[in-house]
Amino acid sequence: MVAFRYSVLAALALRVVSVFAEGDPLADDAGSPPETQLNAEVVATFPEADDIFGVKLVNGRPTKAVIDVTNHEDEPILVAFLGGQLLNPKSLAAEDPAAGAVVVRNLTTVRYEAQVPAGEKASLPYSFVLDMQPQDVRLQLVAVVSNAANQVFQVGVYDQTVSVVEAPTSFFDPQIIFLYLFLSAAFAGTCYFVYKTYIEALFPQTKRSGGKGSKKTRVTLPEKEPLSGGEGSGTGTDKGYDESWIPSDHINRPAARRVKSGASSKSRTKTVE
Repeated sequence: MVAFRYSVLAALALRVVSVFAEGDPLADDAGSPPETQLNAEVVATFPEADDIFGVKLVNGRPTKAVIDVTNHEDEPILVAFLGGQLLNPKSLAAEDPAAGAVVVRNLTTVRYEAQVPAGEKASLPYSFVLDMQPQDVRLQLVAVVSNAANQVFQVGVYDQTVSVVEAPTSFFDPQIIFLYLFLSAAFAGTCYFVYKTYIEALFPQTKRSGGKGSKKTRVTLPEKEPLSGGEGSGTGTDKGYDESWIPSDHINRPAARRVKSGASSKSRTKTVE
């Protein structure tokens, strides 16, 4: 089985480089043996990209295809490679003799080496990513299959016109949200720079009145309760009490006179006599 695989790969290396739709020129020779047909069916479906309007290939997103291989042979077959290309449908309609001019883009070639037993069915995944202008193209997928007799076949898998479209934008897309936040921050920073550089210089009083140091604090002193009646000092000073209720002899006390010690002793002597 290992020798069978290596011989298949050696034969495929010479044929994969050729154009998928190109036929064998030796098939028209009269002396050539009849061409052997592969009794197998290979079909491609696009579960996520197919809708009522046809297949849509979204830019930047993987286009996933499922390759269903049904083996009707009496012996197992080997699916070696799967590849494809995008063609210009207008050039094909005009039958342009320059074959290379119709090829828009070559797709990824995937190596499988998947063996499908006789009478059974196998599903193989295939995906590719596009990044091109939205347009209508013709999608061709071709599988390279070999049988037990070491014969190599190119089997057409898909050949239809598809549409290349841009990815739909959503407001809740994380990339869109980040873009909105970045633009908002840039706009706010630009406005703040313009205000501090040009607008604030035109209104200097706004800065003085709006500064923290320009605010004047008013201290409210507690008001004293008015004194009843004639309460209040005549001199205008507040001593904390009403002098009108105090007798005048207590207020105006006579100053004490100092007497010399000699005079006081004489007066005492005279009094004793």
